[in-house]
Amino acid sequence: MAKENIEKSIKELLLDHIRSVPDFPKPGIIFKDITPLLNDPYLLENTSRLLSEPFRGMNIDYVAGLESRGFLFGTNIAQDLNAGFIPIRKKGKLPAETESQEYELEYGTDSFEIHKDALKPGDRVLIHDDLIATGGTAVAASKLIRKLGGVLIGYSFAMEIKALNGKKSLDQDTKVHSLLVV
Repeated sequence: MAKENIEKSIKELLLDHIRSVPDFPKPGIIFKDITPLLNDPYLLENTSRLLSEPFRGMNIDYVAGLESRGFLFGTNIAQDLNAGFIPIRKKGKLPAETESQEYELEYGTDSFEIHKDALKPGDRVLIHDDLIATGGTAVAASKLIRKLGGVLIGYSFAMEIKALNGKKSLDQDTKVHSLLVV
């Protein structure tokens, strides 16, 4: 079986293991739950590998994972790419001095923070989250990386909700990889 066919089969298997939860966290939202992927060692390993693959050889210094589900595969991606990991957290969760950025969600507003000493100017950063919907969190993370002088190399998402068109809000000249598109 050709590599492309194997990858397609794995992606179909991954899609079969994503649970849709209606009306969470509020009415009208269909929450895409990736926790079933985490329960299966085969799916966990292959999800991480497929997320890392497009960024191999790009000399990434850090993977910045967005709270909280971006932490789940973000650390694996960082290991796969021989990079460090930077948590980008909700306001008030980091203990040292932070830089913050507000963003809008499809169901409200929130704020992200990053430690001011998380990276040095010129460090090459890949932003990872489990899902891109409207793109608000990824845009906020991009702004934080740039505030600290980081160079944004790409965006990595386990899943993209195509109907919400969040990719359009991202830097058009920056590599975007969505493993699954629903």
